[in-house]
Amino acid sequence: MEHEATVEGVGVGVSEEGSGTPVVLLRARGEIIPIFVSTDQAQSMQLAIDGEPFERPLTHDLLVEMVAEFGSAIDRVRIDDLADGTFYAKIDTEQYLDDRRKEMVFDARPSDGIAISLRVDCPLVVSDEVVDAAGRSPEEFDTGEEREF
Repeated sequence: MEHEATVEGVGVGVSEEGSGTPVVLLRARGEIIPIFVSTDQAQSMQLAIDGEPFERPLTHDLLVEMVAEFGSAIDRVRIDDLADGTFYAKIDTEQYLDDRRKEMVFDARPSDGIAISLRVDCPLVVSDEVVDAAGRSPEEFDTGEEREF
C-alpha cells in the first residue's frame, strides 16, 4: 500500500558521516521518514518550498520545463524501496501524442523526485515497506532550528 507524503522540511541531521548532513523530512502514515541528501539537493528543495526562483534554472526546473514542452506531465513520485540504507524512487509520467496517451516510469533518486514533486505539485507517495523500515515517531526529531542551504 502507498501513503501520500508531505515534505515537513529540510534541515541538518546526524548521519554516519557525522553532523551537519542535509536531511529532508517526509511525513507519511503519521510517521517521519528522514532521507539524507546532498547540499545541492537540499538547496533545490528549499528554494521550491520557499517559491524562490534561482537566478538561472536549476536542473530540476529545466527538467520540469522540458517535460512540459514535450507534451508530457509528471503524475506522481513514488519512494518505493529501501535496501541497504539506500532509498529508491520512481517518477510516473504521461505523454500525449496524436491523441494517444503513453505512460512512462523512470527510476530516480528520491531527492530528485522530491525536488521535482515540489515544483509540479504532484502527489508524493511512500510505500508501506519504506515507512515500516525508516519511519520514526515525530517526537524523535528536534525541528526547532532551521538552517538555510
